Amino acid sequence: MDHIPLSHEASAGDCNKQTTSTLPPEVDNCLVNARFLHLATCTNNTPHVSLMNYTYLPPNTSPYSPEPLIIMTTNPSSKKWTNLSSNPAVSLLVHDWVSHRPPTSAGRRLSGGSPAPEHRSSLASLLLNLNTSAVSSISATISGEARLVAPGTEEEKFYREAHLENNTFEGEEGPSFGGRRESVVPAAAPAERRGSNEQDDEDVRVIVVAIRDVRISDWKGGVSDYVLVPSGENGAGVNGM
Repeated sequence: MDHIPLSHEASAGDCNKQTTSTLPPEVDNCLVNARFLHLATCTNNTPHVSLMNYTYLPPNTSPYSPEPLIIMTTNPSSKKWTNLSSNPAVSLLVHDWVSHRPPTSAGRRLSGGSPAPEHRSSLASLLLNLNTSAVSSISATISGEARLVAPGTEEEKFYREAHLENNTFEGEEGPSFGGRRESVVPAAAPAERRGSNEQDDEDVRVIVVAIRDVRISDWKGGVSDYVLVPSGENGAGVNGM
């Protein structure tokens, strides 16, 4: 029976460091398919973590930057915006692990949560494990500096529209993390968006983070670091620059 490691490999310094001109495929796939990420900000030595909707723009898909980008929105009265205004350093965590907690080998929850699920047949357990393995592999930590896009600019309009399109789903009203839900309505109703929600839209600010380095952790405890460099400068191999 597989079980998670109680600790990952030593990661205080660089871990299996590599330089690359493109994101590792598993990170690109994770950013394309995950719905939320965790945004960590800090000011006065007090950290703050927010669950955020986000939009991933692959390299050269933005007219304003050739780098891969993470787009988020918030209102200027939020804690994260206050932190970023004084300290733009951020850490982002995105993963493809499922949130479902499988039963333990003891068949009980030590935390005193919900009762243990009914016993599954061997076939049901096999299918569950196969499904979990297929979607549960890595977490990616992205470190960098957030840029607060100037409001009212064409750049802000471009990122806001891309973020709205990426986070409007059938049967939902729009993004619910990182901004006011009522300030974003489905793209299928532009007249409605321009009408009653026009004032709320003025309170939304755009945050852009360029992806320049990534740390990948897998469920077995392995850790690898990647530094993105412009195409043509990728002269280093594994374990060093």
